[in-house]
Amino acid sequence: MNRILLACALLAALVACGGAQSSDQVQTQQQESILAEATAQTGMPAIKNFRERKLLKDILELRDQNGIVTFTYIVAEQTGKLVFICNSIGYGLPAATQYTAPEKPFQFYSGHEGFAVPQADPNGLFSPASAEGTWVLCADPAGGAKALPLYVEPRVIVSPFKLG
Repeated sequence: MNRILLACALLAALVACGGAQSSDQVQTQQQESILAEATAQTGMPAIKNFRERKLLKDILELRDQNGIVTFTYIVAEQTGKLVFICNSIGYGLPAATQYTAPEKPFQFYSGHEGFAVPQADPNGLFSPASAEGTWVLCADPAGGAKALPLYVEPRVIVSPFKLG
């Protein structure tokens, strides 16, 4: 009997939730309407060469090459001068970069997706949406074969050639 009452209560709640629109839903519909009108009046830009997209593709492919030797610096806040940190490998990764998708769909009944919930990284930790630091792989200054990760909080410059 309790199960039947619980099922009826859940069904009533689901039906009630679907009736009235929230103010967010109304604003979303209004925003979509405005954007549809803006698109109808202006159309899309007449991009023909896609130069910026090609440049980004080139940058992504160059960053993916094996054996990229780079040099990492910070800018000293007091003097504004470059301070060499290390010979590095590749380019720095923002500390908030995640290996897996930051969110996963939450299924609340009968396999229907409801909303997104945070998803842990493979190490079991939940990365922040943003962070100030950067991870840099530095060549071992002692001459070891392995690169060592260095976490840097100040803004960094990673260059494929020596600076200043």
